[in-house]
Amino acid sequence: MPVLLLGGLSIVPGAFAQEPAPGRYAMQKTENGLARLDTQTGEVSLCRETQGDIVCRMAADERTAFELELDLLTKRVETLEKAVEEGQASVKPRLPTKEEIDQTMGIMERMMRSFMGIVKDLEGEERSPSDTVPESPQKT
Repeated sequence: MPVLLLGGLSIVPGAFAQEPAPGRYAMQKTENGLARLDTQTGEVSLCRETQGDIVCRMAADERTAFELELDLLTKRVETLEKAVEEGQASVKPRLPTKEEIDQTMGIMERMMRSFMGIVKDLEGEERSPSDTVPESPQKT
């Protein structure tokens, strides 16, 4: 069976309202019309010519999955809208646990000790032993 690209069908006026990306769809003849594969999403549609227009519908198994997902999302939106109306949608920030605070403080302490060690090393390099002048006793 030959595979046709959508480009060959674009000469049918009114067949598609929006120009798809070149090579996006793969078409194959079936007993009842054409099967169209969207190579980007994997969606399969069954297409038929009706009154000079090509009409495509999702395959039955994809339609069922689509409707189930749509129902799930609709229920989630309704639940969220109800929660907002009832004032339950206030966002409460989660405070860190004692263990998380201790872990963070340990990391910060190690980092600060390391930094202070570097500072002391640099201060020691600035005052080399040959540059220091012995202090004379103070006379009062």
